[in-house]
Amino acid sequence: MQATLTKGLIEKSFSNVLWSLSDKERTVIERRIGLNWLKETLQNIGNSFKPAITRERVRQIEDAGIKKVGRIIKATELAAIQDMARKVLGYHGGILTREKLIGALIKEMSLSKEINSHILEVIIQSDFEIIKSKPRLGTQTYFTLPDVSRKSIDASHREALKILKRKKDVMERTELYNQIAQNVREEVWSLENVFIDSVLDVFDDIVKGEEILIGLTRWKILNPKTLKDKAIYVMKKEKVPMHFIDISNKISDYLGESVKINTIHNELIRNEEFILIGRGIYALKEWGFKPGTVLDVILDVLKKNGWPMNTEDIIKKVLKVRNVKKTTIYMNLQNKKAIERVGRNFYAAKA
Repeated sequence: MQATLTKGLIEKSFSNVLWSLSDKERTVIERRIGLNWLKETLQNIGNSFKPAITRERVRQIEDAGIKKVGRIIKATELAAIQDMARKVLGYHGGILTREKLIGALIKEMSLSKEINSHILEVIIQSDFEIIKSKPRLGTQTYFTLPDVSRKSIDASHREALKILKRKKDVMERTELYNQIAQNVREEVWSLENVFIDSVLDVFDDIVKGEEILIGLTRWKILNPKTLKDKAIYVMKKEKVPMHFIDISNKISDYLGESVKINTIHNELIRNEEFILIGRGIYALKEWGFKPGTVLDVILDVLKKNGWPMNTEDIIKKVLKVRNVKKTTIYMNLQNKKAIERVGRNFYAAKA
């Protein structure tokens, strides 16, 4: 009967495995994963040797040691971790980021969250049936099963960027994944949504949010950092103009952050992305709202129309972009310097 894997048993078994390596290999791996102290860089480890060795040489020693670890582990209880890692990868289309794979392992095997995750990483990496990604700018470290191709990974990412840039807004994940699979089917045979979902976790320029949405990280919509971004996030989620007090409250509701009403109001006033359309009520400029007074809006409506309009039609047009009383609109129509009455209840902008 196989012993239940605990934090203590894993760490003890792994330490025993390392003693089967050469002194250099054991020392490098211990220092790289922070087994007895803080995790160290290749450069720091290389500089500590007498004479010093290059980063690349340290990497070679580490890789050689990990390959030996892989052969030794097969005869130990630690092989169960590798077995589970392959199963978890299989559930997710054959690819997962380091963080997600290790998180899933800890959950599936009921391991302590206090365990050194770098030990688990080396155990996974040492499995000859699992491939660890090489460092690459703009990506997270990830693991794949052997049948996952780099071509399918890059094709999924490239098509996601193309679709999102064309749409210029967040999308529901399923909708995006279906489009990706459809668009790349001639280049890459049959991509499943679970695979695409795992692939897009790898890339830093894609961000997911609120369970079903996905977008570009630079939009800051799903991962708002500044107060302005948080206000935009809330208003896009609500999809309607909002009073600044409601915006403040919704930031607290959605993002769990307390925001002073005066602070959010000042942010709305000073940023051109927000348009005041009524008393304390703001809309997003990208929704088609323009800055200006009620009179400015009336003049814009009349000029776009190209000929005189009656009072009822003017009011309807103005109320689409301004949250004001009808009497306010009517009073502005009486501004004889900018507007002239050209018939019963008909008005035009003065030339």
